[in-house]
Amino acid sequence: MKTITKNLLISLIATLPIQVAAQCFDFDLTKPQPVYNDSIGFGFDILPAPCIKSSTEPFYFSVKVPDGNYRVEVVLGGKKNSDNTVRAEGRRLMAENIQTAKSKDTKKVVFVVNKRSTYISDTKQVKIKPREKDYMVWDNKLTLEFNGSNPAVKSLHIEKVDIPTIYLCGNSTVVDQNYEPWASWGQMITRWFGPDVAISNHAESGLTARTFIASNRLDKILSTLKKGDYVFVEFGHNDEKEKRAGDGAWYHYQYQLKIFIDEVRAKGADIIFCTPTQRRFFDKDNKTIMNTHGDFPAAMKMVAEKEHVPLIDLNKKTKVFFETLGFEDSKRALVHYPKSMYGRELADNTHFNPYGAYEVAKCVVMGIKELDLPIAKYLRKDWQDFNPAQPDDWKTFKWAPSRMVEDVKPDGN
Repeated sequence: MKTITKNLLISLIATLPIQVAAQCFDFDLTKPQPVYNDSIGFGFDILPAPCIKSSTEPFYFSVKVPDGNYRVEVVLGGKKNSDNTVRAEGRRLMAENIQTAKSKDTKKVVFVVNKRSTYISDTKQVKIKPREKDYMVWDNKLTLEFNGSNPAVKSLHIEKVDIPTIYLCGNSTVVDQNYEPWASWGQMITRWFGPDVAISNHAESGLTARTFIASNRLDKILSTLKKGDYVFVEFGHNDEKEKRAGDGAWYHYQYQLKIFIDEVRAKGADIIFCTPTQRRFFDKDNKTIMNTHGDFPAAMKMVAEKEHVPLIDLNKKTKVFFETLGFEDSKRALVHYPKSMYGRELADNTHFNPYGAYEVAKCVVMGIKELDLPIAKYLRKDWQDFNPAQPDDWKTFKWAPSRMVEDVKPDGN
């Protein structure tokens, strides 16, 4: 008995440091796995655990890990024909519509997931909103969503990596929207970048440049920001509604943007501005999108020019996108749904649905290419250049909806 105990202890001691030091995990998902809890530190999560042999339903799998960037290798396929979409954390799209034939046909997808918590230091944390406490982006685990009409996963490898990171700052048009049918470009752009760069989305609905900073979100970014990283900044939707002394496009907004520039550059990283996306607000002719952001796009452009900050004009690109779709079809890019679908009629002219967010993410990628930014080298080989005047057809857009659904409009407008 003592010998068995001693051998077991030696085995555990030999294995544990390797796993902790390398922060590397391997799971055979053709075999039964536990339901997640913090003491185990891995397992099926969110939805009921699937039947490994026969389930055709989506499922979630979580692993308890420290903050950082994690390279994830997923082998898809099995004994049945499969159709797979893979998302991470707050519905970040990583791989889409991957089919395998039954039997031995498998396909490997590789991507990087950024996992974070609210922790900054022993005396400081990110000040998240009450509704964010239920989000999957601020907890102590890395969560993967396996979706599609018939998902099949053979194995999963997770390993911590030290690679360049693209940080996103913004509002509800950028955030990882946790619930269907809402979506934003920040959770779609992950689809187009390969495993040599990470994307860390710190945006949240309803925020302005000032409240982003005041809630310690910029401090969270600065705590890990380094040379070779990028910080993308898109604000304006909510800033235009601030009414305190000094507020407005030409003073306080520009002042806050300068804080982003100075703090990011002090860390040796690069900063990119994105003008705010348009609202679906047509003129009386129902053909021309009217600017609802006042002087804010121009104010951002002025700061960018003065401080030599590369700028992606999403305001212009989304105007072209909406006008190309037209008055009626532009609703197909936003959260416009009849009562029969979500329990009540939804008619939101600001917040994108998955199709709209997917297209706007392509606008951002094209902006990266047009600026000839070095991070363009990390784009996946299947990327195809995009023109908002020739958008993808919404009728053929395929999306595997998450089971996480909410009809409550995100903060901001």
